[in-house]
Amino acid sequence: MNERGVERSKKYINPYLGGVLLGIVLIAANFVSGRGLGASGAVKSVVVEAVDIVAPNHTENSAFYSEYLELHPQPLKAWLVFHVLGVIVGGFISGVLANRLKFKVEHSPRITSRRRLIFALAGGILFGLGSQIGRGCTSGAALSGMAVFSFGGIVTMMTIFATAYGLAYFFRKNWI
Repeated sequence: MNERGVERSKKYINPYLGGVLLGIVLIAANFVSGRGLGASGAVKSVVVEAVDIVAPNHTENSAFYSEYLELHPQPLKAWLVFHVLGVIVGGFISGVLANRLKFKVEHSPRITSRRRLIFALAGGILFGLGSQIGRGCTSGAALSGMAVFSFGGIVTMMTIFATAYGLAYFFRKNWI
């Protein structure tokens, strides 16, 4: 193993162990809450709460917001909100403890930081829209679906990987 590989292995968890731990978390989430994991549910809760604070009349008149608030009267108390906050705080703590926390934009020398940020923002927006159209993000639809042997979860995961491989050729120059 080269020097960089040794350095990297000291900072990150073994990916096989990480996969097993993720699987245990998915099974535990299903067992404890009766639902899988998914970050898009937390984002939806935050958006509904924000719209209700900023424009309560709109919330009352919108079928989506009013129905959501009937089912979830306090959206910010949803367990997925706390789950996502835990992921953010846990990632931050992990970065601090492993001395990996740096405020910089990582990108290929072939592109600028601005272009990298634009692509990241565009990708995030497209992914967010896709998660709403697909009724869940990759965590909810693919990982949690596969954890319970859902045919839809398996198809979703295969589609995600096929799309990523298909588009990688066109976008790889932004990272390599």
